[in-house]
Amino acid sequence: MLEKYAMICIYFSILMVLGYLASKRVKSMNDFVIGGKTLNFWVAAFSAQATGESAWLLLGLTGMGAMLGFSTYWVVVCEMFGVGVAWFIMANRFKRLTDKYDSITVIDYMASRFQSKTNVLRIVSASVLSIFVLIYISAQIDATGSAFETFLDWNYHTGAIVGFVVVAIYCIAGGFLAAAWTDMFQGAVMLVSLVMLPLAAWFALAGSASIYTGLYAIDPALVTIWGAGGLTLMNAAVVIGMMLIGLGFLGSPQVFARLIAIRSEEQINKGKWVAMLFTLLVDFSAVSIGILGRYIFTSQGVEADAVLGNGAQNVLAALVEYTFPPLLVGLYVAAVLSAIMSTVSSLLVMAAGSITHDLYEKILHPNLSNAHAARLCRRITVVLTTLALALAITVSVVSPDRTIFWFVIFGWAGIAATFCPMLLLSLFWTRYTEKAAIASMLTGFCMTMLSKFVLQEMDTIGPCFMALETMPPSFLSALIVGYIVTIWWPDPGLETQYRADLASIGYGPAPNYNYVRNVL
Repeated sequence: MLEKYAMICIYFSILMVLGYLASKRVKSMNDFVIGGKTLNFWVAAFSAQATGESAWLLLGLTGMGAMLGFSTYWVVVCEMFGVGVAWFIMANRFKRLTDKYDSITVIDYMASRFQSKTNVLRIVSASVLSIFVLIYISAQIDATGSAFETFLDWNYHTGAIVGFVVVAIYCIAGGFLAAAWTDMFQGAVMLVSLVMLPLAAWFALAGSASIYTGLYAIDPALVTIWGAGGLTLMNAAVVIGMMLIGLGFLGSPQVFARLIAIRSEEQINKGKWVAMLFTLLVDFSAVSIGILGRYIFTSQGVEADAVLGNGAQNVLAALVEYTFPPLLVGLYVAAVLSAIMSTVSSLLVMAAGSITHDLYEKILHPNLSNAHAARLCRRITVVLTTLALALAITVSVVSPDRTIFWFVIFGWAGIAATFCPMLLLSLFWTRYTEKAAIASMLTGFCMTMLSKFVLQEMDTIGPCFMALETMPPSFLSALIVGYIVTIWWPDPGLETQYRADLASIGYGPAPNYNYVRNVL
């Protein structure tokens, strides 16, 4: 136990030092929210991916691998697709536009892209973002409590509070740079830990043939890519739901904030390969950990959650204890905390910056000084962390049977369904309008709630929507509504202006999408 605490103390100390160093460079609102646009490709790529992965990767996805087996690798496929589209197709255009508009938040970009004459867009987007950020952060704090409880036998609430205090301190001190620098360190810890564990467990076992045979003996569904019963409608819905988790990388503000903050397009072109390799290694390793844990710790007729906890989310801890000495167990506690805190820190800084800049400064106090804005950001960070902690503890009491995977995914889906369709259309469809953007966001927000709390509870279609989860129907609905509103209420002047903006940053006349209307 002493070795575990020693490793955790070293880990927390590094975070605090990085937060202190970052605080020395925070002189303005720009510094606090985007770090002065100084990130290099290593920091930006690791920070973006560590932020996007979170606790669902180390606790949720590993547990999903133990529960479902080989079919969980579909998550890896679509994560790679989502990250690839974000970095290879969207990133450069988004970077050029945000530099042209001098944007420091995603909402700032939207207001400039649509030449907003009112504050409706800012109010809607900042409000919706704050709601889902609180849900997402509370899910991470919940995972912090579970991690301390699983690895160190702490009381759940004590662990949640300790994690909350640590991440709040370095975020309040160093803002975006503290989040980005600590993300780089935490992403490296995650990468090394996740890759090392399945390799060590693999070599300790008899080999791939015996693992496959053993899994088949436990449950033949574990070694089929479609799950129990083969390719059925319900299994297809489950696979689609898992695959489309990767859609969240196509414009989630906490991920795209790194593209605003990166130094240049040259850094993006280098960082995209780092992001892809990072995603492949950590996602594939996480699923493999769950599958190996299922093989080692269960037998025929024994359900994974009966041995490995609710949703099998204790499989990582069990495999670490089985494979490594106590000193390295401490490293895995740090890895789990890394996944959690990298996401919490990024979300906190992004949400605090959005409330301060997009609501308070742009709407209520246009002449806000940089020093005052930075101080206000820090105060809002404290408020948000406190609210998220309260929500996490409330959920732990109200829903003791929750799983980390789906708690986190609900927050991730809400942010993604609200912002990703809007951002995709705003970048690549010149006819897209402000009214359509607002409609897309509201549709994504409402459909996330409707899908989770209404459609999934219906006797007839509920099982199908439960298999799909909230992301696919919400994302698709937001896209469709955005298209319809644009066609019904066009804005030719805005289209002309956006074409000119694209031409000014080197993209030339944007493609004419009139054929889409004719086809549909």
